[in-house]
Amino acid sequence: MSKLNIMCMATRFINIDRQSPMLMPPDLRDWLPANHIARFIVALVEQFDLSSFKVNRRGSGDAQYPPSMLAALLIYCYATGRFSSRRIEEATYSDVAVRFISADTHPDHDTICTFRRVNGRAFRELFVKVLAVAGQSGLVKQVGGISVDGSKIKANASKHSAVSYKRAGKLIEQLTLEIEELTRKAEEADSTPLEDGLTVPEEITRREQRIKKLQKARAEIEAHYEEERKAKQAEYEAKMAERDRKRKDGRPPRGRPPTPPCDTPPDKKQHNFTDPDSRIMKAGTGKHFEQSYNAQAAVDTEGSMMILGCRVTTSANDKQQLAPTVESVEAAARTPSYVLADSGYTSQPQIDAVEANDGPVVYAATGKRKHGRTVADLESKMDPPPPAEDASTLDKVKHRMNTAEGRALYKLRKQTVEPVFGIIKHALGFRQFHLRGHPKVDLEWNLVCLAYNVRRLFKLSDCDSLPQNVPVLAANG
Repeated sequence: MSKLNIMCMATRFINIDRQSPMLMPPDLRDWLPANHIARFIVALVEQFDLSSFKVNRRGSGDAQYPPSMLAALLIYCYATGRFSSRRIEEATYSDVAVRFISADTHPDHDTICTFRRVNGRAFRELFVKVLAVAGQSGLVKQVGGISVDGSKIKANASKHSAVSYKRAGKLIEQLTLEIEELTRKAEEADSTPLEDGLTVPEEITRREQRIKKLQKARAEIEAHYEEERKAKQAEYEAKMAERDRKRKDGRPPRGRPPTPPCDTPPDKKQHNFTDPDSRIMKAGTGKHFEQSYNAQAAVDTEGSMMILGCRVTTSANDKQQLAPTVESVEAAARTPSYVLADSGYTSQPQIDAVEANDGPVVYAATGKRKHGRTVADLESKMDPPPPAEDASTLDKVKHRMNTAEGRALYKLRKQTVEPVFGIIKHALGFRQFHLRGHPKVDLEWNLVCLAYNVRRLFKLSDCDSLPQNVPVLAANG
């Protein structure tokens, strides 16, 4: 007998039989390791009071899925990079961990999407409850620093579906002239007929409807710009007051005087017909533009790297976002002692608002900082003398950033909040919102941050046996 035949006779394979039915029903608990994150999420969610989630309490109609299952399903799928309700529905058939969470049931995509859409407030409460669990576990301190930053995330809309303020005005004028021309054509008995299938009344109606949409677009641009103009006016007045103060002190102000904001929107201000709340923003390295939202996050600087507050704004820059982002941190999650922010957030009115009433101390860059360190940066140096008591807020912040303490604290910013956005975009793969409209987008960003925090809590828990060792809240959350 040849060596090849001997080798073939000695080779043994496990029998793969896909035709015979299972004699005993499978136990879903045997499909996952004991320390799998899906078990952790199920055990964690089931400890909370979920009475704020909307359900049909009348008992009429078909049986409904329990909120604990749907919440755990959404959190796990967002934590593993599946954000579309159709993909989540598909995963209930193809993913073992998802089948474990759904107990081998299969909610359709409409049920999943509706549950997500109508429970924004409940998911925000769940976000705080998860942070409370981290606090009870000693992973998040009650008092400490936060680091804030923002990132542009693409909206569920194309920038080609947008119209600028100036272009909308020109189109209204053009369509008005076309309506007048069509009206004259209808009154002329010997006018040239239109192409087959087209009638003058229908063409006039189509243009009138288009004009109404363009007028609405211009009105929304004007309303949004008015809010922006008020913020810019406050910034302008603060700068002028600072220049006046320097003149009184005998120090002539440097640079060109600031210019007040215009009363009317700039010609390039745009309105998107698919998602009117979204805005054209610089994306990536700033060399191209996308229809986007500005997602904000406040991250723990005390070691956990958990997101303590989150929100979404339609403003392309961060000048007016420092105070609102700090306020997004619930008192139950953290009492901030200091705030770290880059130069994009440096605004005297915003810093004053954060520090008012014994608020946290703000450490914000007052100018662009070069990457890397020079030999002079490595040399030990004395702290500069403190500014005068009547010095401006920005002068005090600048002095703060030049002290040894300020430099040490500011280093934490790029070690905390910047990696969080990197994890969300690259590890989770969240690069575009799936919902439309500011309120729904804000809800989805909260869900993304909730899923990130649960992943982080799972990693930091360091339990050999889960979910038995998962810390839980009382029944009231």
